[in-house]
Amino acid sequence: MSNDILFSVDNGIAIIQLNRPQALNALTHDMCLPLEKHLRSWATDPAVRAVIIKGSGEKAFCAGGDIRKLADLGPEGVSYRKSFWYDEYRCNTLIGEYPKPFIALIDGIFMGGGVGLSVHGSHRIISEFAHFAMPETGIGLFPDVGGTYFLPRCPGELGTFLGLTGARLKGADILTAGVATHFVLREKMPALEQALIAASPADKAAIDAVVAEFTSDAGVSLLADRKAEIDRRFAGDSMTAVMAALETDPSPFSIEQMGIIRSKSPTSVKLTFAQLRRGRSLSLRDCMKLEWRICNHIALGHDFYEGVRAVIIDKDHKPKWQPARLEDVSDAEIEKYFTPVPDGELQFD
Repeated sequence: MSNDILFSVDNGIAIIQLNRPQALNALTHDMCLPLEKHLRSWATDPAVRAVIIKGSGEKAFCAGGDIRKLADLGPEGVSYRKSFWYDEYRCNTLIGEYPKPFIALIDGIFMGGGVGLSVHGSHRIISEFAHFAMPETGIGLFPDVGGTYFLPRCPGELGTFLGLTGARLKGADILTAGVATHFVLREKMPALEQALIAASPADKAAIDAVVAEFTSDAGVSLLADRKAEIDRRFAGDSMTAVMAALETDPSPFSIEQMGIIRSKSPTSVKLTFAQLRRGRSLSLRDCMKLEWRICNHIALGHDFYEGVRAVIIDKDHKPKWQPARLEDVSDAEIEKYFTPVPDGELQFD
């Protein structure tokens, strides 16, 4: 078994440690397979009362999926791409439906795939060094790993704002968005983990009691101050309506967000808006099935590979999107991303 992900059990508490600090604990397919295996085993093991997941090093909990490898393989890398997303999405769903408390200790960057390993759990505990984002529209992708489910369930239109712009949040803002449940200083995180192991709590209330002894005030949330404005500007029933609301508002904030959105992949922006509106009324499983369809279609296009080239490989941050403007992406084209995958849908046990 790879040392990229470690598993142990201590006094009834199962512990998952993402162990690729040199790669910001980015998730690979080889990590997804044993993760699902252990989670399924622990779910029915009476000796396991709760699960903790954490990252190695101080820089990141998990900076995302190993997008570089996916992009390097290109459209021809069907086998790896499908296997990775398929098994990653199954893990995300398993965490969301887990029958036991699932506690994420988040210290450092958590984006994309790292959010999928934490946000669906019962407890998402962040430190002052936690940095959250779903930046997928900037690389020609879409906010997956359950973004279809959790982003529409953020307060008001915060999820729409976060999904479209890829805005980065820290501290109190992560709590305001509902992505995290508790704030604990980095220096107290090891003691919290040991306290959880010592108490071996088996339900949410018992865990809350332990965590409460270590929580601190996360400070002022700038996002909370902006929420009313975000709700007004991002509540439209179409991407065209959202852009119109931003364009008619002379505030510096709206002008900035309009510019950010126009810098993203136009296809990804319109696709993300449609995805999040659909996710409002879907179960987690149905959201993951939808994401499976989207990722298989988007991986055959242009923008994903161009976005990864511009942001991750060449780092020139000058992607040439196709189409280049939001106005040139038709609703009919977006609808194609939601059609069934010809060679098989996402299945659950």
